Amino acid sequence: MSSRFVSSDPTAKYHGILQAARQMLQEEGPTAFWKGHIPAQLLSVGYGAVQFLSFEMLTKLVHKASMRDPRDFSVHFACGGLSACVATLTVHPVDVLRTRFAAQGEPRVYKTLRDAVTTMYRTEGPLVFYKGLHPTLIAIFPYAGFQFSFYNSLKHMYEWVIPGEGKKNGNFKNLLCGSGAGVISKTLTYPLDLFKKRLQVRGFEQARVTFGQVRSYKGLMDCAKQVLREEGAQGFFKGLSPSLLKAALSTGFVFFWYEFFCDLFHHMKKADS
Repeated sequence: MSSRFVSSDPTAKYHGILQAARQMLQEEGPTAFWKGHIPAQLLSVGYGAVQFLSFEMLTKLVHKASMRDPRDFSVHFACGGLSACVATLTVHPVDVLRTRFAAQGEPRVYKTLRDAVTTMYRTEGPLVFYKGLHPTLIAIFPYAGFQFSFYNSLKHMYEWVIPGEGKKNGNFKNLLCGSGAGVISKTLTYPLDLFKKRLQVRGFEQARVTFGQVRSYKGLMDCAKQVLREEGAQGFFKGLSPSLLKAALSTGFVFFWYEFFCDLFHHMKKADS
């Protein structure tokens, strides 16, 4: 739903989560909430695998190359940010496809994933799959860096506040701290995410006319200036509510399952030895 809030028109079609949900359900049916689901899943699997592999490699490298504690806030921030950039470069074309699928209205411009790839390549050229890469890299570094560093900090805080329970309820702790880290990170970096999404739908304005006026932007700075001039400072946080809900759930479960499988593999390795 957050992709539907990237319109710059003050009288845009969607102006709240519940109103948007009702209107989408009425006009497009329940499948509207799963638009772009297939590329989103491809994105999640590819991005997560590359990001966590890179993060583990980078933290080990820092630990070997320096005396810094690999659990330090700054180490988690730097390694988390760099690993996210590596993952972004790997899967960015899929991210563009996901945004296009979710942002289109009715009638649909792209019927299938294959149709989207061929149509975008034919009409906009190969570079279309890297639209918005510059603001994405700028946005993803601090976002992922804050995710990893705040997740680690919140876990220590949880164990300090509830010393006995903090050690026992590991799964709940990981889910809760992951959700908290996702909300904090998304709030701190949301304007950059907004710019990224608006730049990714450049050249796609005709398919979004029913959502309200869609501006054309020359680049990241031009996008920021237009948003500030036409929508005010609050325009930088348009669509924040659904994004925070998504960030809390997705980040919470990502860290939950990451820690779960790390513990599982650790016990399996221990049992074999």
